Amino acid sequence: MTMAHADWLDPVCAIAREAADAILAIYAHDFEVVRKDDDSPVTAADLAAQRVIAEGLHTLAPGVPVISEEALAAPWSERRTWRRYWLVDPLDGTREFVKRNGEFTVNIALVEDHRPVLGVVLVPVSGDLYAAVSGGGAWRQRTADAPREVLATRPANGLLMVTGSRSYGVGRTMTLLDRLGPHETFALGSSLKFCVIARGEADLYLRLGATSEWDTAAAQCVLEEAGGAVLDLAGRPFRYNTRDSLINPEFIACGDTTVDWAARLIDPDDAT
Repeated sequence: MTMAHADWLDPVCAIAREAADAILAIYAHDFEVVRKDDDSPVTAADLAAQRVIAEGLHTLAPGVPVISEEALAAPWSERRTWRRYWLVDPLDGTREFVKRNGEFTVNIALVEDHRPVLGVVLVPVSGDLYAAVSGGGAWRQRTADAPREVLATRPANGLLMVTGSRSYGVGRTMTLLDRLGPHETFALGSSLKFCVIARGEADLYLRLGATSEWDTAAAQCVLEEAGGAVLDLAGRPFRYNTRDSLINPEFIACGDTTVDWAARLIDPDDAT
């Protein structure tokens, strides 16, 4: 843990809470939903949170660049030279926001040497905040005035609890999860899937299909500092900003790192 990482954590938490306030001001009223080029939804809340976070991070660390879902990313020719940058999803789970089910988050990560070294995940509706800094552990704060609770994953003993998106139980995902043996599944939106593993209430999140780097970085830091891991399907730790594309490979988020989850889930003969 470097001094900068530790010193920045509380200010980033404050920025996330300010972004949440901007989101909730729009959530309380009717809002328009616009479709982006990839057919994903965007609302005024996404853009309001983006402005708050961009301004806050610039004030906190003026020389550190930002990659965000709601801003044009720098070209790879420039990004490839970055050693440190912010990686942001101002409103992760816009579909959940539109459904008004509360399962959306604000995600802010600091990435250094291709690894998330600071992560903040905030649930605007409840005020529940998850935060971590590399080497400093992870904690949860249920409201702004609540005490901080240390997060720790659990051993994968007994019946496994598997979380995922609401479309998790289809096709190849179901085939791979069947290889675990007895398990229960439950659905959550946004980065909350990582957070329930970090707090020891689930064991696994298998993600097949596309996600973006800003969807996972903040929650990966929280999960890793709680004792878990985020791995590709070959069992390798997730890394960021290693190529032109900002689309993640498929992955496994797990709580118990003593289990070879890739070996349990993936048959080497599987077509990918």
